[in-house]
Amino acid sequence: MPIKIPDNLPAAKILKDENIFIMNETRATTQKIRPLKLLILNIMPTKIVTETQLLRLLSNTPLQTEVDWIHMASHDSKNVSKEHLLAFYKTFDDIKDNKYDGLIITGAPVEKLEFEEVDYWDELTQLLEWSKTHVFSSFFICWAAQASLHYFYGISKHLLPHKLTGVYLHHTNVDKMKRKILRGFDYQFYAPHSRYTTVLKEEIEQVKDLDVLAESKEAGVYIVASKDGSRFFITGHPEYDPDTLDKEYRRDLANPDIVSEMPKNYYLNDDIDSEIQVKWRSHAYLIFANWLNYYVYQETPYDLEELKER
Repeated sequence: MPIKIPDNLPAAKILKDENIFIMNETRATTQKIRPLKLLILNIMPTKIVTETQLLRLLSNTPLQTEVDWIHMASHDSKNVSKEHLLAFYKTFDDIKDNKYDGLIITGAPVEKLEFEEVDYWDELTQLLEWSKTHVFSSFFICWAAQASLHYFYGISKHLLPHKLTGVYLHHTNVDKMKRKILRGFDYQFYAPHSRYTTVLKEEIEQVKDLDVLAESKEAGVYIVASKDGSRFFITGHPEYDPDTLDKEYRRDLANPDIVSEMPKNYYLNDDIDSEIQVKWRSHAYLIFANWLNYYVYQETPYDLEELKER
């Protein structure tokens, strides 16, 4: 089913060229159904790239989906034009009276900072607190997963000895396979990671409201979920394009102040001029589709005003 996007969003042409089923605002207004209402806080520096990545995955939805994009008003985004933000983004103040079926918060390249040192931390925690009563189910990616685990449950993040980057083999936890987010998953699957910090399984397991659903021997915990399905924490980047890690690595190589790490299990024969091994795309589509279908579409009340604190 289609995802509804503004007629002139830059991602529209890319997605149409990929034969992704999207619907412009003009056509969507003629359909007599209630679309799923999603809110996406995009705090990645490459905003247009991330928009396209997420919309590509969200296109596989059971109903028409309507997305509001927001950015942090307390942060100056240097890698996107102010015209783009004005045209397609709102701030928290603009949407704080709305209610949503789902919330997605992206990663951000700030994990070396303490949470409270991030310039938009106060604004982010205001949004997280608001989500308890205004959002039915939330999906947090990479740094956002660490930040929200810290905010909601007091779980710390820990600095790794070097950057964790690459595509890692994961396994689902067999005793959790009945969780609907894992429907259709193989017991083993691949997912990309790109981060300097991690969260520890033993600390998560101390929180009775949380389940560790999937993990990796090399990359650690990957999918964490609240027992009631109101929050999902994904420590990697399932939304990444095939060449995203390659671009990050080449950028790091060009920076003399960074100790660059070659992405593991990514280039054929570890040759950066060779083929990129894309092993995670089917899993990426599946995890977003399962979240939207089983935890948003099938569970959220038809009247969003009926939302209760979760």
